[in-house]
Amino acid sequence: MTRVLILSASYGSGHNAAARSLAAGFERAQATVTVVDHFAELVHPVFDRASRAVYYALLRQAPFLWGLGYALGDWMASDSSLTLGVTRLGTRRLFALLERLAPDVVVTVHATPAAAMSALAGLGTRMPPHTTVVTDFVAHSQWIARHVDRYCVAAGEVRHELIARGIPAERVVVTGVPLRADFAEPVAPSAARASLGLSAQAPVVLAMAGSQGSLGRLPDVTRALLSMRRPLQGLVVAGRDRPLHATLARLTDGSPIRALGYVDDVRRLMAAADLLVTKAGGMTLAEAMASETPLLLYGSLPGQERRNERFAARAGIALAARSRSELTALLEHALAEPELLEHLRGRMRRLRRPDATEHIVAAVLERGVRAP
Repeated sequence: MTRVLILSASYGSGHNAAARSLAAGFERAQATVTVVDHFAELVHPVFDRASRAVYYALLRQAPFLWGLGYALGDWMASDSSLTLGVTRLGTRRLFALLERLAPDVVVTVHATPAAAMSALAGLGTRMPPHTTVVTDFVAHSQWIARHVDRYCVAAGEVRHELIARGIPAERVVVTGVPLRADFAEPVAPSAARASLGLSAQAPVVLAMAGSQGSLGRLPDVTRALLSMRRPLQGLVVAGRDRPLHATLARLTDGSPIRALGYVDDVRRLMAAADLLVTKAGGMTLAEAMASETPLLLYGSLPGQERRNERFAARAGIALAARSRSELTALLEHALAEPELLEHLRGRMRRLRRPDATEHIVAAVLERGVRAP
């Protein structure tokens, strides 16, 4: 039985969601899977908590600083001395873990463990085949490491950019972002609406901002929905942020807009929606594409989300608003133009990859090419 080690990190919800989806996919393929949080288990739990606290504080209080750091990180190589050793964090414990588990293959879903694996290989350590799964719709330098055997990427544009930056074409596979198995199954919008107690007579707008809802601009979106002149129904998902949920519940009290907390069945919500208003997290984009739910992007954070947003707008799968007035205008426009929403769905049909998890699992279990 093939032994698979998946290395993830708890920065944002997308990396761990991808790890869970892949773990389930490998188990369906009869592999034995171990999932390890690189920072919590291989660096130090105190470092993990402290660095995540700083990360979320930056995103909430000074997102431009995160955007600046993201841009600087893209300017330097992942093994550059200017990274101050961050990309080699955890290599000692990673080496011990590899010795103890003896995995047949390793999959990374975050840039730091990918670079740590590459650093060990660069020291001459004998390594199992290593695949890194890029969970955003961009190619960033910190994902690019010399001794990665295979890259599984979200879209053809990401593959082209990695090749342009020197990665051999045979090492880059377009698979899509790994999703839960339910995203590969069709869900009838009418059934989804009925199960949620929604009417078939008015459009449904879903608004989300990831599991940390306060990182988005959901109060802005809620007020824009409440200002719409046309009849509509709204679902605004606050995620795990209870104070935000309470705020949204007060705003929507007595209206056709419903405030929700954390929701596990995102597939059903997306099936019920005519339009999804969200920031451009990589996992959210992939889920919306798989569900063929038209996107209106708003509140995307500097860094990878702004670049994801640019990809989505250029690919024709999303509208993008940068201000509250643009958001209101685009909401009115989208809900008044069913053919526009159908155009977005049509573009999504060409790009969607709901079976990405199975493609990645198949590629990894083939063992594949080795990096020099």
